[in-house]
Amino acid sequence: MILPSLDPLIAAGVVVSTALTDAVYVMFTANVAARRRFAAATWSSAWYLLSAFAVISYTSNWAYVLFAAAGSWIGGFLSITLLGRAAERKAE
Repeated sequence: MILPSLDPLIAAGVVVSTALTDAVYVMFTANVAARRRFAAATWSSAWYLLSAFAVISYTSNWAYVLFAAAGSWIGGFLSITLLGRAAERKAE
């Protein structure tokens, strides 16, 4: 299998944008669960704006999907970690 050429800056941008996209998705879901309409709608619009960069990048080169997956994992992990810490501080 021949790997297509990759631009390191685009690859980094895909990782960062998908990490942020997943973090924003977690915030969107938390606000939907809390029934905060305005906050949920705001997070939803940010979610679509951030995901556009990654989608445009990996539809032109399939190899960027791997970077998107890595960014998605990072964003989900970090956002849940931070939400958990915030909840612990609130409980104290």
